[in-house]
Amino acid sequence: MAEEQRSLPAPPGKNRPVMNPKAQVHLGYWLLAIALMFLVQSLWSSYSNVQTVPYSTFQTYLKDGRIKDVVIGTQTITGTLKTPDENGKSIVVAVKVEPQLASELQRYGVTYSQQYTDTWLSNILSWVLPALIFVSVWFFLVRKFADKAGGLGMGGFMSIGKSRAKVYMENRTGVTFADVAGVDEAKAELEEVVDFLKHPSEHGRLGARAPKGVLLVGPPGVGKTLLARAVAGEAGVPFFSISGSEFVEMFVGVGAARVRDLFEQAREKAPAIIFIDELDALGRARAAAPFGGGHDEKEQTLNQLLVELDGFDSTSSLVILAATNRPEILDPALLRAGRFDRQVLVERPDKIGRVQILKVHVRKIRLDPAVDLEQVAALTPGFSGADLANLVNEAALMATRENAQTVTLAHFTRAVERIVAGLEKKNRLLNAKERDIVAHHEMGHALVAMSLPGTDAVHKVSIIPRGIGALGYTIQRPTEDRYLMTREELENKMAVLMGGRAAEHLIYGHWSTGAADDLAKVTDIARSMVTRYGMVEKLGGVSLEETPQSVLGTPALPPQHEYSEQTAREIDCAVRDLVNVAFNRATDILQQKRAVLDEGARLLLEKETLTETELRQLMQGSQARAAAPA
Repeated sequence: MAEEQRSLPAPPGKNRPVMNPKAQVHLGYWLLAIALMFLVQSLWSSYSNVQTVPYSTFQTYLKDGRIKDVVIGTQTITGTLKTPDENGKSIVVAVKVEPQLASELQRYGVTYSQQYTDTWLSNILSWVLPALIFVSVWFFLVRKFADKAGGLGMGGFMSIGKSRAKVYMENRTGVTFADVAGVDEAKAELEEVVDFLKHPSEHGRLGARAPKGVLLVGPPGVGKTLLARAVAGEAGVPFFSISGSEFVEMFVGVGAARVRDLFEQAREKAPAIIFIDELDALGRARAAAPFGGGHDEKEQTLNQLLVELDGFDSTSSLVILAATNRPEILDPALLRAGRFDRQVLVERPDKIGRVQILKVHVRKIRLDPAVDLEQVAALTPGFSGADLANLVNEAALMATRENAQTVTLAHFTRAVERIVAGLEKKNRLLNAKERDIVAHHEMGHALVAMSLPGTDAVHKVSIIPRGIGALGYTIQRPTEDRYLMTREELENKMAVLMGGRAAEHLIYGHWSTGAADDLAKVTDIARSMVTRYGMVEKLGGVSLEETPQSVLGTPALPPQHEYSEQTAREIDCAVRDLVNVAFNRATDILQQKRAVLDEGARLLLEKETLTETELRQLMQGSQARAAAPA
């Protein structure tokens, strides 16, 4: 695309042309070189006809009558010969010697001369050289500090307003859409941006314009940065990548200067892509009255970014991409039409997406052909792309430690347990009574989950301590991705959570601290059913607490509620009733399956871990014994 050259009009009253500063510098170099050449030539011509001789030789020339005239200086005598000597020299120079000493030496026929020691150079160097060494060391240290601290010293200070964006020329990002999986909808949205960068003239055929900015929104680890790099790799254009935190420095005005420099560089290399990661660090909503001026620098940087976004030319083939996981705190001016026209939501992948992501990452490892990636994907609900990449790496590390030839499904299963439940604490020794309580507690969870319809399948039960405080764990594997739940399903989930506490009370008749996490979870579910979902008939279908949610589902502020003390008491009573009902349901189930509970706890104490197959065999054996005639 040819660049259009424009000539700027001369300022009023100044019609003379302005010389390029670089041309002025080169002209100065040439003038200095010519002057030095003439100086050297004059010095050479003046000294080429002079010969330095000892003072005794000069005295001989005087006696022989070869000296025509003499010029006496403070330390030297310069004489002009009547006829040039055999070397063609017509001027001789000798250093004077005291007359008395000269006459004494002359009498013995000794060749003599005098030498004066000039100490001005050594005196100057004794002062200048240490100063030069000190200044050189100081500049070296300051430059090192500038490189690390971000812009002090001469070189760093002069470039402090320069953009720190990393520039990846053309398709050198090394990432294409083939490397991105599990986010098909987001890829489809960005394909239009790629098509605009490849064919800008065709894009406006019907009068439409390409989006100026695309904001990628999603939780951490879902691949927002990877998508942006893939767009640059597919489009084959320069890619400017910078983080939002790299704009603001300790000096006022640096952030705005870097924003201007970034967009100037991008316009020079258009078509191009500017990618700002973690936009919330730069584009946080401005305060109505920032007392004390604590946010002035950030607001000035944000204002400059808004100005640059408004200054986009629709035909400049320049697209800005940004990524954030906190869109709720962004300034509304950033999100209006004409700046970030399009917001692309990048969510955690579903089961199909997780399989696609796993296929991308297992290319780098030696995978056992018998491994079914759908089974691995079923074990990882809620995992992001980064979590799945970490899972594959953990499984490969486990296989390497065991000197296995390939990575098997068992390695993936243990890797899931390590990521979800934490590292095994085999050195955390429990006494016999504690092990027995933990075994019955975990079997209580498993039996209630296997007895209620619609609950997630139990994948594994273990009494091996993991993580910080888990003395045992029960892993359930969802059969499919769920996006909503009914009241019956929530009640079943609460009963499963109360299964461990119910088993302890049924066997030992006491409570323990092992159910603290279960109680917190079941109470949270019950309170949400009462206050947010309107699932209690006594209180009616009213939302009593409004929890401000971000776009990604993370609570941004504490819950807000506006109700009377009487309503608060009714809420507390309804929550307590729901928890008690869940506990009683779990207790009833375990009383009916008391034999299975005892047998399962015995097996768990013996093997420490029971798989899904072993649990199913345990339940089937119990049902067969119950169906057999007495």
